[in-house]
Amino acid sequence: MKTILLLGLGRSTNTLIKYLLQSEELNIKVVLADKVLSPFVKDYINYENCEFVEFNIENVDLRKKLILKSDLVVSMLPPRFHVLVANECVNFKKNLVTASYVSNEIQNLDQEAKKSNILILNEIGLDPGIDHISAMEVIDSLHNQDAKITTFKSFCGGLIAPESDNNPWNYKITWNPRNIILAGKDGATYLKDGLEKTFNYNEVFNHVEYVDIPNCGRFESYANRNSLHYKEKYNLQDAKTIVRGTIRSVGFCKAWNIFVQLGMTSETNSDFISKQNFLNYMNNIADPDVHEKMNYLDLHNSCYSNMNYDSSYSYLMNVLSEKWSLSNSDIDMIVMQHKFVYQLNGKNHKLNLSMVVKGEDTIHTGMAKTVGLPVFFACKLILQNKISLKGVRIPVYPEIYKPILKELSQNGIHFIRTSIS
Repeated sequence: MKTILLLGLGRSTNTLIKYLLQSEELNIKVVLADKVLSPFVKDYINYENCEFVEFNIENVDLRKKLILKSDLVVSMLPPRFHVLVANECVNFKKNLVTASYVSNEIQNLDQEAKKSNILILNEIGLDPGIDHISAMEVIDSLHNQDAKITTFKSFCGGLIAPESDNNPWNYKITWNPRNIILAGKDGATYLKDGLEKTFNYNEVFNHVEYVDIPNCGRFESYANRNSLHYKEKYNLQDAKTIVRGTIRSVGFCKAWNIFVQLGMTSETNSDFISKQNFLNYMNNIADPDVHEKMNYLDLHNSCYSNMNYDSSYSYLMNVLSEKWSLSNSDIDMIVMQHKFVYQLNGKNHKLNLSMVVKGEDTIHTGMAKTVGLPVFFACKLILQNKISLKGVRIPVYPEIYKPILKELSQNGIHFIRTSIS
């Protein structure tokens, strides 16, 4: 029996834990490690093949002990801690899987990982993750036909399902609230019609693009992070337009931009804007939809006066955590779309690839499913010795993305193709 060590038991790990523990073909023991025993994890610790360990990442001795005893390590910890885990995995020659972006510190371990004959597989969650594997299947297929891809756009968002949408923001918190408040902080850089476009944080939410999802309606997307490195990562050397963005409901970005402009998403600004200054700013906003959204939040209600906060960011997060909280009957929804424009046989073609996944309830969420299942299937491939790659990798290789896409489709995660010739 092999042992999988899962470090970090956040909201997005529920489906992963479920599949690991209920997988009869793998014959594994699962060690769950975190600072506290999350409520949803309590349902699993009675499994014979499950063990919970109270764990602090800064406990070096325990960290080494747990990794040494494992056959495969999965880190779902905050990204800044992955390098601590990765270093131990290199030292003890243990494969590692994460759902996070590859940091410079992790990338620097590539040669050492190869020397240790291990795989450090990153970016195998939802976004990054499912976006990679679904896009690469199309890109490789088009290249095999000698097509020239001139445009690639990719959008993804974690939203609330229409049947649970009952506030004017058309949004609720379905994952880490900190990441929601700080979204767009890194600005945006992308390629459009051969020209590099760069926007700082104060400009990001002023530039949106509409995204139409089949059977789901229209959304908007703002560009996020640096899209330029996907030219090499996805082998898109002919592309004149490369954009990756985050999906929100139409009208969200215009209202959210007010918080950005007023400094209300700052982790360092301790002075929350006064009610009068906020109202003065809002007097210059004519859009009734924006006013409806702000009135719903009622940011300066006296009921929030006793809140403990050390920054405007923490105050805002407290308010939104209450106003955008999920009720017991709510379900979330994940939407993703890739847009391709390519030339084949002298003609221009358009292809859209769209995905919609809904959760079952507030525990078995669409977010947990779309993050957890790719991680699980990656673990399965590694434990069955079906991945030959070593070093620091992301899932852009056929031996990874083909079997995982097949497994995802069999488990209700699939894409709708819309072609326009």
